Amino acid sequence: MSDANELVFAPLGGLGEIGMNCALYGFGPPRGRKWLMVDVGLAFAGEDMPGVDLLMPDIAFIEKAKKDLVGIVVTHAHEDHIGALAELWPRLGAPVYMTRFSAGLAEARRLSEPGAPKIPITIVAPGSRVAIGPFDVEFVPVAHSIPDSCALAIRTSAGVVVHTGDWKIDPTPPIGAPTDERRLREIGAEGVLALICDSTNVLRDGTSPSEAAVAATLAELARGTQGRVFVTTFASNVARLRAAAEAGFAAGRQVVALGRAMERVVAVARECGYFDGVPALLGPDRLDRLPRDKILALATGSQGEPRAALARLALDERVGSTLTAGDRVIFSSRTIPGNEKAVGRIVNALAKQGIEIVTDRTHLVHVSGHPRRGELAQLYDWLKPKIAVPAHGEPLHLSEHAAFARAQGVGEVVRAYNGDVVRLSPGEARVIARVDHGRIMKDGAILLPPTDDCVAQRRKLAFAGVVSIALALTAKGEMAGDPDVLIAGLPKSTRDGAGIDAAIDAAIFETFESLPRAKRRDPDVVCGAVERAVRNTVDALWGKKPMVHVLIVEV
Repeated sequence: MSDANELVFAPLGGLGEIGMNCALYGFGPPRGRKWLMVDVGLAFAGEDMPGVDLLMPDIAFIEKAKKDLVGIVVTHAHEDHIGALAELWPRLGAPVYMTRFSAGLAEARRLSEPGAPKIPITIVAPGSRVAIGPFDVEFVPVAHSIPDSCALAIRTSAGVVVHTGDWKIDPTPPIGAPTDERRLREIGAEGVLALICDSTNVLRDGTSPSEAAVAATLAELARGTQGRVFVTTFASNVARLRAAAEAGFAAGRQVVALGRAMERVVAVARECGYFDGVPALLGPDRLDRLPRDKILALATGSQGEPRAALARLALDERVGSTLTAGDRVIFSSRTIPGNEKAVGRIVNALAKQGIEIVTDRTHLVHVSGHPRRGELAQLYDWLKPKIAVPAHGEPLHLSEHAAFARAQGVGEVVRAYNGDVVRLSPGEARVIARVDHGRIMKDGAILLPPTDDCVAQRRKLAFAGVVSIALALTAKGEMAGDPDVLIAGLPKSTRDGAGIDAAIDAAIFETFESLPRAKRRDPDVVCGAVERAVRNTVDALWGKKPMVHVLIVEV
């Protein structure tokens, strides 16, 4: 058995979390597997990671085996599936395959980021197949909230695995093809060994509404006000952007694009034909030049991003205009968990200015791009997989999806998480090993490994500040001059009004004077004693222990 070909699934991201999707499929004998990577996504860092912008999957495992990595396939162009490609591809160097829109957006991003690598991309048309090493990969069109999304039918001599990526069933998508039911049924009739499936909306019953319903609502909202209309949504949702633009033109308004990401996506959408027939959009400089009842603006910033167009408008940071009472802002999006505070800050700023705010609480202005339970049931019926591995979800989503798959009659259901190696064939489907995994942190222009402790240090600095002390010592163990003390992040005085700086100075001198002269000549002893004394003194006065750095200069 040790020399027999095995088919394994090894997620590096996206199983146990929503975002940072990255998975490996391996085929061959255990010591000679060839690997196929599906998606290279990122996640956004939370408030618990000060200074960190983005999170990416730790690819150390496959980087060590990159000679056996036969290709990288991207299911669609959302950041949580493609966003880490530019940063991580130079470490791998494998051929990359994706659809035309995804490739166009990847290239547009590259051109907007100085120093980004030129990645050779093979463009694959939805519905076609490509041989990549021992894998035959079919790109099956599926409906989602970005064009050219595809599920993958991955064939080897061990059988067919369907990797759904992100999808939903929308029989009337405004742009692009609907989920290809006919082809999926044919693949099901061929025999599906395993289904690796999106779990995002498994907690919701029924089926997701169509994008067409949102388009109708936007058309009504564009007509029903005399003020300006601002629609904020995910810039990548081309169908939503087109629907909003068409709603504006139908209401006799000019349409303005606000935000570089919005302009970039619209440009790529035009190149791919998804904006055919839509008049040209105007730039932000036109906001103040047109009558207020003649403007509809598409704005970035639906997630409260501080540098996006909506935030700058709401907080009166000039982007060519400001919002005024009587304007209408439509949040045609959902708030991603973790962004509630940022979005709330924008919403409150708008409300304070008398802006009308429209959200999905009161109007059908957003629908999900992920399947609810009714859609999942249809897919399971079409494919009839022997094995199910829930993916793209937090532990609760994966657990509920596992129970759902069993209820659909799937014989083998494997609950896997990032780092697990799941054997799909031969034999029983189960976790057989673990591989290195984790998160790489994008900190400014640097990629930090998971082991770097600088973020933990920043959290400590943010909690209790820092005291830096420079002491000059003579060879006789005497202090040469007064210490130089720098305090940052500490309160200036205690509850009794005494200065904390004075207490720190006193702790330094008292500690130094208490040391025997022989020990005063030892810089390490002085450094340790002063550090402990200052930290304990501040703790006694404040209840927090700051970071304390002591520098000894021998003179």
